[in-house]
Amino acid sequence: MATLYAMPEITPPNPADPGLEVRTYFVRHRNVMVARAEFSELFVDYYLHLGAQRMKPSAESAAMFKRALAGFVLHGASRPWNELTAWTINFQSPLVNLFLAGDNETGAVTGQVFEEGVKELPENLFYADVVRGQQPKRRSAVTFAGNDPLVAVENFYAQSEQRAARYFQLGEEEFALVTEHPDCDLAWLRGLTPSAVRDLEKTETLVLMERRICRWHCGCTHARMMEVLAPTMRQDPTVLFGDAEKLEIRCPRCGARHAVTREAMEGFVASAK
Repeated sequence: MATLYAMPEITPPNPADPGLEVRTYFVRHRNVMVARAEFSELFVDYYLHLGAQRMKPSAESAAMFKRALAGFVLHGASRPWNELTAWTINFQSPLVNLFLAGDNETGAVTGQVFEEGVKELPENLFYADVVRGQQPKRRSAVTFAGNDPLVAVENFYAQSEQRAARYFQLGEEEFALVTEHPDCDLAWLRGLTPSAVRDLEKTETLVLMERRICRWHCGCTHARMMEVLAPTMRQDPTVLFGDAEKLEIRCPRCGARHAVTREAMEGFVASAK
């Protein structure tokens, strides 16, 4: 059975589904934004996805992905609603790529770990691709040191966004992001500690800005996979199947496996005429 990769469109999650709540606050007189959430529910969804798709990243890579996922969600919650974002974080030690994608409008986030076929490079690289509304895609790329995804994102803010950002782990699965805004008290921001961030409501004046709901969701349905394959099937079925009666197509966003039979594909193409 052959294995292919396809890039499906995202089907929005059901708004009635439960999700992770991310709260953002503006800290008066300090001029920073704080995004904060407890990620237990989202981490469980990620591990359920791994189990369902028979994906087994190493323990180290899975732990790195969890930190990257927390950083990605907090970043997204502090950005405009009409942004689509994708990050690729390349590490040289361990040699692994972390990929994350999200849609702020729907709250959908997904991603996966790549441990095979990762390029050896002189430095770690962080890529951010952003589409806002109808504007063209923008790509940023920065280097960073170490194996902590949150340090990579802080470097991205400093080098590409040209402003300070700091991540804090406040509990076993609780994280916060504090980002610089105009007239920020930079000395105060740089001196923050996890305990200080945990107690901000007691020591500073916080204004609640938004509550956003985030869900683990890709939208790579079986029908979407066949839509992707249909043009090639119409042109030359042997390119897809060869002598096989079934192929496996994998989503590049989340790694989900979808088995497609020749018979089902022929029926799909015939019905679409």
